[in-house]
Amino acid sequence: MSPRVLGLIALVATVIIDQSDKVWMLFVYRISEHQPVHVGPFLDLIVAWNPGVSYSLLRATTDVERYLLLALAFTAIVLLFVWLWRARSRTTAFALGLIIGGAIGNAYDRWAYGAVADFFRFHVGDLSWYVFNLADVAIVAGVALLLLESLFPTAFARPKRHEDPVLSD
Repeated sequence: MSPRVLGLIALVATVIIDQSDKVWMLFVYRISEHQPVHVGPFLDLIVAWNPGVSYSLLRATTDVERYLLLALAFTAIVLLFVWLWRARSRTTAFALGLIIGGAIGNAYDRWAYGAVADFFRFHVGDLSWYVFNLADVAIVAGVALLLLESLFPTAFARPKRHEDPVLSD
């Protein structure tokens, strides 16, 4: 499978999984009526609307600010897609597909709902440090793969195929 195809599959799968999870949590399960749902000692399910980017940085409180964040996301998506299209490594392409898919999922939320829907809250007691969604997981996993590939290139290098020499008479 070519790197492009693998990256596109990762992209589409990420968007589908992320948006399916968000639709289910918001409209089928109706998490806002059940929150918090304690999944484990450090994890709850809640709904938190993030009007900014990571950790609510660059909070978009007006439509103009929201459209500026959407324009920034669109620009990043286009540039990352160009990188994906040129990628020669399947690891790079897969990682970029995860990142782009996550960015598209979060951008769609911002466009459709005015903010990004986050559901998973890590905490210790009352100390809560991060609420995230599956798009965020894909973005972090993609960035981690890119970092690992750049730090340990031989571990991710594709073995070269050894072809038998053509025997001639």
